[in-house]
Amino acid sequence: MAPGTIRVRAVAWFAPYCGVSPQVGAAGMRSGANRKTLRIAGFEHEVFALLFLDTRHRLIEYREMFNGTIDSASVYPCEVVKEALRLNAAAVILSHNHPSGNPEPSQADKVLTQRLKEALGLVDVRVLDHVIVAGSATEPFAERGLI
Repeated sequence: MAPGTIRVRAVAWFAPYCGVSPQVGAAGMRSGANRKTLRIAGFEHEVFALLFLDTRHRLIEYREMFNGTIDSASVYPCEVVKEALRLNAAAVILSHNHPSGNPEPSQADKVLTQRLKEALGLVDVRVLDHVIVAGSATEPFAERGLI
């Protein structure tokens, strides 16, 4: 599957859970054409959410797993792995918000993504993307080649 396809699918998967129309598409979400904000973008604290997917990348479940402070959230890889195994997920898409409104991934975001990718890889669960949500902007790691 091409990276652009994953990006569009990520938008479509997140849309029903985040109050966004999937017809807007990736470009519309990035440009702010859709004035509805993503649900996790509306929080004043960081929220770390996951989409758990089956082998055909169909949605099994959306979960907001960890809540944090205004500039960080503690994410426990063992809990993510346990949930992926419980749901029999074959892949995940990670997401968290930046209440600051800046969608740029921090070094801590990059390190966490790598740790989760390694932990989930041990049980054959693929990390397809990590999408940062900041207001109406989204920043997918896959588009930057960070996955």
